[in-house]
Amino acid sequence: MGKEIERKYLVRGDAWRKLAEGVRYRQGYLSTVKERTVRVRTVDDRGYLTVKGVTVGATRKEFEYGIPAGDAALLLEMCEQPLVEKVRYKILFGGLTWEVDEFEGANQGLVVAECELSSEDQRIELPPWIGEEVTADPRYFNSNLIAHPFSKW
Repeated sequence: MGKEIERKYLVRGDAWRKLAEGVRYRQGYLSTVKERTVRVRTVDDRGYLTVKGVTVGATRKEFEYGIPAGDAALLLEMCEQPLVEKVRYKILFGGLTWEVDEFEGANQGLVVAECELSSEDQRIELPPWIGEEVTADPRYFNSNLIAHPFSKW
């Protein structure tokens, strides 16, 4: 842990849906300032606290810790609103795990896919359902979807 290298893309069509079962995520932010974001997340019956630094290219510092689900639920009540709600599908393709997020609520209609890399210049094979790359577009940062939800673009 300590560093995240990630590329993000829009998703085309529905072909990806039959490749995995989804898991519901609820997440909120205690801090969304550029220099640091502090995220609280629940995944099924697990809770997580994540601190992320400034994104440079496709890389940023990241520290994630498991916390009791009850604590995570209480922390979500303290987060900026609305919460980010989505269903995540993990799909293996080209030697990578692609995380496809289908957003709900104020961000319904947005579907993005991310893959974590070992280096920024790592060559990757794109699945056929991948569209435009949005790695550098801050509108697609989950922390920005709170103040600027997809439904209002």
